[in-house]
Amino acid sequence: MKKIIVNLNKRSYPIFIGKNILSDKSLFNKVNKKNLVLITNKKIEKLHISKIKNALIKKNKIIISDGEKYKNQDSITKIYNYLLKNKYSRDSCIVAFGGGVIGDMAGFAAATYQRGINFIQVPTTLLSMVDSSVGGKTGINHPLGKNMIGSFHQPIAVIVDTEILKTLSKRQFNAGMSEVIKYGIIKDKNFFNWIAKNTDKIKAQDSDSIIKIVKRSCEIKAEIVALDEKEKNIRALLNLGHTFGHAIENYLGYGKWLHGEAVACGFLIACSVAIQKNTMDVSEYNKIKSLLKAFSLPTKLPKNINIERLFEIMSLDKKVKNNKMVYVIPNNIGKAYITNKISKNIVIKALKDHAK
Repeated sequence: MKKIIVNLNKRSYPIFIGKNILSDKSLFNKVNKKNLVLITNKKIEKLHISKIKNALIKKNKIIISDGEKYKNQDSITKIYNYLLKNKYSRDSCIVAFGGGVIGDMAGFAAATYQRGINFIQVPTTLLSMVDSSVGGKTGINHPLGKNMIGSFHQPIAVIVDTEILKTLSKRQFNAGMSEVIKYGIIKDKNFFNWIAKNTDKIKAQDSDSIIKIVKRSCEIKAEIVALDEKEKNIRALLNLGHTFGHAIENYLGYGKWLHGEAVACGFLIACSVAIQKNTMDVSEYNKIKSLLKAFSLPTKLPKNINIERLFEIMSLDKKVKNNKMVYVIPNNIGKAYITNKISKNIVIKALKDHAK
């Protein structure tokens, strides 16, 4: 079992990564098991509840609907109602057992219930293992924008059992790979090249390869979060492709494209901006495009998309500061920078270059 520490002084916490580790009761030692509640969905309950219940004394659970379209205030109210009716107190702990949607909502409920209670992330998708479960971003969607209502609230532990990925659909697995590839683009060219050389092993879910990509992704994210927990500066690098991706999700309606699919397309749009700004060679763009294609990720915008409307949705993004869009732009593979000095014309051209 691998262990990574997210170093946030008194709020530091471990990320445990391994195969078949959910039954290890010691990983839940920080939990007041008498006041514990598990939040999951019906699919995860059916597939994996037996893996975790042996480590937990109490079996209290809240089942919420699966999918991005349910990441809203109604679902949060359902969680609050259960906690209040069953008299959960401030020494309670929520265990978020699911993908990014479950983790975001359970974390937001933990952040806000009685002004904050503990929670543990137990991610069940590749995307949530390498990204959303780490770093303390929690929240829900609003009809006008993705993740517009939320809070920074760190878990007390993240427990990643890679064996769970064997029940994940190919589409969901590939969507998670977009976030893995992101870490290579923004921070580690050697990691990017390793992924490119080992795509067959990764797609076959070779155990050592899966643990490597999860571990390296979590190491990079933990390092960045430790430097900038609340995204005042450097943490924004993790948003590569997300300004474009969130707008695509909103435009289509949440759930039509998976989050990882939308941000993968966003990577290439950001790279197109970089080419126009002379910070990326076309050859590097092509390497990224090729790797995304290897995992069946989209490299073009959805058909018949209205570019001006998409840009308008982007302007509602959280990353707008002082009425200026803030973008993450690659400096070739392995480096990226944050800027608000990208003209609308450049962005529109990049969007049009990726229209079908």
